[in-house]
Amino acid sequence: GEKPYQCNNCDKAFSMKRYLNRHLRTHTGEKLHKCSQCGKDFSENSSLIIHTRVHTGEKPYQCSQCDKTFSLNGNLRIHMRKHTGEKPYQCSHCDKTFSYNSIFKLHM
Repeated sequence: GEKPYQCNNCDKAFSMKRYLNRHLRTHTGEKLHKCSQCGKDFSENSSLIIHTRVHTGEKPYQCSQCDKTFSLNGNLRIHMRKHTGEKPYQCSHCDKTFSYNSIFKLHM
Protein backbone atom coordinates (compact mmCIF):
# COMPACT_ATOMS: atom_id res chain seq x y z
CA GLY A 1 0.00 0.00 0.00
CA GLU A 2 0.84 3.66 -0.14
CA LYS A 3 3.22 4.99 2.53
CA PRO A 4 3.21 8.79 2.34
CA TYR A 5 4.68 9.43 5.80
CA GLN A 6 8.47 9.40 5.50
CA CYS A 7 10.88 9.45 8.44
CA ASN A 8 13.44 12.26 8.07
CA ASN A 9 16.00 10.32 10.12
CA CYS A 10 16.04 7.09 8.13
CA ASP A 11 14.54 5.54 5.01
CA LYS A 12 11.40 4.11 6.62
CA ALA A 13 7.95 5.19 5.45
CA PHE A 14 4.51 4.59 6.94
CA SER A 15 0.90 4.41 5.80
CA MET A 16 -0.39 6.38 8.79
CA LYS A 17 0.96 9.43 10.61
CA ARG A 18 0.50 7.74 14.00
CA TYR A 19 2.82 4.92 12.89
CA LEU A 20 5.44 7.50 11.90
CA ASN A 21 5.05 9.25 15.27
CA ARG A 22 5.50 5.94 17.09
CA HIS A 23 8.56 5.16 14.97
CA LEU A 24 10.11 8.58 15.68
CA ARG A 25 10.49 7.56 19.33
CA THR A 26 13.18 5.10 18.22
CA HIS A 27 15.26 8.11 17.18
CA THR A 28 14.42 10.44 20.08
CA GLY A 29 14.61 7.80 22.81
CA GLU A 30 11.29 9.03 24.20
CA LYS A 31 9.73 6.44 26.51
CA LEU A 32 6.18 7.12 27.61
CA HIS A 33 5.31 3.77 29.19
CA LYS A 34 6.65 2.93 32.68
CA CYS A 35 6.44 -0.40 34.50
CA SER A 36 4.63 0.08 37.80
CA GLN A 37 6.57 -2.83 39.33
CA CYS A 38 10.19 -1.88 38.61
CA GLY A 39 10.08 1.54 36.94
CA LYS A 40 11.61 0.44 33.64
CA ASP A 41 10.58 2.71 30.74
CA PHE A 42 9.40 1.65 27.28
CA SER A 43 8.71 3.54 24.07
CA GLU A 44 5.94 1.10 23.09
CA ASN A 45 2.99 0.02 25.23
CA SER A 46 3.20 -3.43 23.64
CA SER A 47 6.76 -3.77 24.96
CA LEU A 48 5.57 -2.84 28.45
CA ILE A 49 2.82 -5.48 28.26
CA ILE A 50 5.35 -8.16 27.30
CA HIS A 51 7.75 -6.94 30.03
CA THR A 52 5.11 -7.25 32.76
CA ARG A 53 5.16 -11.02 32.21
CA VAL A 54 8.55 -10.99 33.97
CA HIS A 55 6.72 -9.91 37.12
CA THR A 56 3.48 -11.87 36.73
CA GLY A 57 4.98 -15.09 35.41
CA GLU A 58 2.34 -15.16 32.67
CA LYS A 59 3.19 -17.59 29.87
CA PRO A 60 0.32 -17.43 27.37
CA TYR A 61 1.95 -19.49 24.61
CA GLN A 62 1.67 -23.27 25.05
CA CYS A 63 3.32 -26.02 23.04
CA SER A 64 0.73 -28.33 21.50
CA GLN A 65 3.16 -31.26 21.68
CA CYS A 66 4.45 -31.22 25.26
CA ASP A 67 2.41 -28.48 27.04
CA LYS A 68 5.51 -26.40 27.89
CA THR A 69 4.58 -22.71 28.15
CA PHE A 70 6.36 -19.53 27.08
CA SER A 71 6.02 -15.81 27.73
CA LEU A 72 6.97 -14.96 24.12
CA ASN A 73 5.51 -16.46 20.95
CA GLY A 74 8.95 -16.36 19.34
CA ASN A 75 10.33 -18.63 22.05
CA LEU A 76 7.53 -21.12 21.37
CA ARG A 77 8.37 -21.08 17.65
CA ILE A 78 12.03 -21.83 18.44
CA HIS A 79 11.00 -24.57 20.90
CA MET A 80 8.86 -26.24 18.23
CA ARG A 81 12.07 -27.14 16.37
CA LYS A 82 12.62 -29.83 19.03
CA HIS A 83 9.48 -31.52 17.78
CA THR A 84 9.72 -30.79 14.06
CA GLY A 85 13.46 -31.31 13.63
CA GLU A 86 13.70 -28.04 11.68
CA LYS A 87 17.31 -26.87 11.29
CA PRO A 88 17.29 -23.46 9.59
CA TYR A 89 20.97 -22.61 10.17
CA GLN A 90 23.50 -24.14 7.78
CA CYS A 91 27.28 -23.87 7.84
CA SER A 92 28.63 -22.69 4.48
CA HIS A 93 31.90 -24.58 5.04
CA CYS A 94 30.72 -28.08 5.95
CA ASP A 95 26.95 -27.96 5.23
CA LYS A 96 26.10 -29.10 8.78
CA THR A 97 22.71 -27.77 9.91
CA PHE A 98 21.55 -26.50 13.29
CA SER A 99 18.21 -25.92 14.99
CA TYR A 100 19.42 -22.99 17.07
CA ASN A 101 21.40 -19.90 16.13
CA SER A 102 23.39 -20.04 19.38
CA ILE A 103 24.68 -23.56 18.61
CA PHE A 104 25.39 -22.56 15.01
CA LYS A 105 27.52 -19.62 16.24
CA LEU A 106 29.48 -21.93 18.56
CA HIS A 107 30.20 -24.15 15.56
CA MET A 108 31.66 -21.21 13.65
